Amino acid sequence: MSTSYAIDMPSVAASTIPSGSDKYSVILPTYNERKNLPVIVWLLAKTFESKGIQWEIIVVDDASPDGTQEVAKQLAGIYGEDKVVLRPRAGKLGLGTAYVHGLNFCTGNFVIIMDADFSHHPKFIPEFIKLQKLHNLDIVTGTRYSAYPSPRPTSTSPSIGLGPGGVYGWDLKRKLVSRGANYLADTVLRPGVSDLTGSFRLYRLPVLRDIISRCTSKGYVFQMEIIVRARSLGYTVGEVPITFVDRIFGESKLSGNEIVGYAKGVGSLWWGV
Repeated sequence: MSTSYAIDMPSVAASTIPSGSDKYSVILPTYNERKNLPVIVWLLAKTFESKGIQWEIIVVDDASPDGTQEVAKQLAGIYGEDKVVLRPRAGKLGLGTAYVHGLNFCTGNFVIIMDADFSHHPKFIPEFIKLQKLHNLDIVTGTRYSAYPSPRPTSTSPSIGLGPGGVYGWDLKRKLVSRGANYLADTVLRPGVSDLTGSFRLYRLPVLRDIISRCTSKGYVFQMEIIVRARSLGYTVGEVPITFVDRIFGESKLSGNEIVGYAKGVGSLWWGV
């Protein structure tokens, strides 16, 4: 017997979308995000509509047993099937392949990749867009480890960012592991960004497709490989400080195998890119 998951979300008032403007496709990989999905979709919709930005959300669910897909279908009914697009997969197949799968259904000319568990707040997306447009960048990535955007603003450029980057909700051990991972990658790979392991990013759609077609990594190493390959291919990358908040509902999906895989990934990228 199927279970119905009723949701009651505040409506988002429609705003006039300028014709011919850019469209932003958000890819949300999900696994057991039934509690988080309605709120993150509402926050995204509110952010985009308040700025008059064209948008869509591609939900890539890996056969969640908690009813995530049923909730996604209800959200599509609330916001429109052109706004919330459910594109499930048969099982838990990995983060990198979730992005590849989601790209097949994007209709925007820009793609935003982020987590569905509130680790990444949509309020930073307009800052990403401002930096991208100011410098005509190919990629904008969020950084937890810098107080300033990159490229740095001049005295005449508009203000970008909502304050210094940071991490909240992690214990000291996890912070040290993350810092150490970034230090290792920066020392070995010289990627030119302060936060190589972050996963909150804005891409030009053709750029992401080109880079992904060359990537060989899976899991969390995939994020690192994208930036390393982007630099080697001559794509431009900027950073906006973000605050990262540990997930509210559910459990972290980072496993010991992913940590070991990360270390191996740094070595393989140093050797092969």
